[in-house]
Amino acid sequence: MKRLFSILAITGLMTFGTIQAQDSTQTAEPAVEAQAEATSEEATVVAGDDETAAVERSFTQELKERFIQGGPGFMGIVLLCLILGLAIAIERIIYLNLSTTNSKKLIKNVEDALQSGGVNAAKEVCRNTAGPVASIFYQGLDRIDHGVESAEKAVVSYGGVQMGQLEKNVSWISLFIALAPMLGFMGTVIGMIQAFDKIEAAGNMDASLVAGGIKVALLTTVFGLIVAMVLQVFYNYIIAKIDSIVNDMEDASISLVDILVDYKNKK
Repeated sequence: MKRLFSILAITGLMTFGTIQAQDSTQTAEPAVEAQAEATSEEATVVAGDDETAAVERSFTQELKERFIQGGPGFMGIVLLCLILGLAIAIERIIYLNLSTTNSKKLIKNVEDALQSGGVNAAKEVCRNTAGPVASIFYQGLDRIDHGVESAEKAVVSYGGVQMGQLEKNVSWISLFIALAPMLGFMGTVIGMIQAFDKIEAAGNMDASLVAGGIKVALLTTVFGLIVAMVLQVFYNYIIAKIDSIVNDMEDASISLVDILVDYKNKK
């Protein structure tokens, strides 16, 4: 009997242990599956990030490759047009922004200084103010002793000088806008001529023989048009800024002449 009970006890323990092991295995399986799914999702996200980075890198690399394929001759000249055009455009934009003046405030300050301290005080206000409007005012005030007509002539003459300063080097930007696509077209034409030379030398019309040459030739036109479009945006902004400053100069000059006439009449 004792042996029977011992056998039954051992059998029960083994059965209980097997059931418990199965339960623990079943409990662990979802956790393992969840962890595997999480790892798979992380791998997918990382792979997606790698693909995005690869796309970004490939765009930059393709742009460089296309530029190199266009040939160092014409593509280098087109790039030089872009660099010089952007340099002049940035310099003009900085100069024009520094030349912008609050004309209404300047007119009021000059008028107050003219009434309280005379011509010298008004000239000091203009001397301490930057911009072409203040320079024109100074020239007009400097010649008020010779009469209003002389001051008006000085304002008009010096206004033309300041307009020339505002438009300085702008014509070079328009030159690069016209030159870049022309160079691109020239590179395309030369590339097409070379492609037909290959056809003539081969003696047959093989597409693979000339496709590469024609593609490379067209790249110069594409880059030339891109350079022209970029510079055109800057050029239009600069022209609009110059027109705004010139209109402001003309309005302020008229106001200055009126102030000088009133000042001379009161004297």
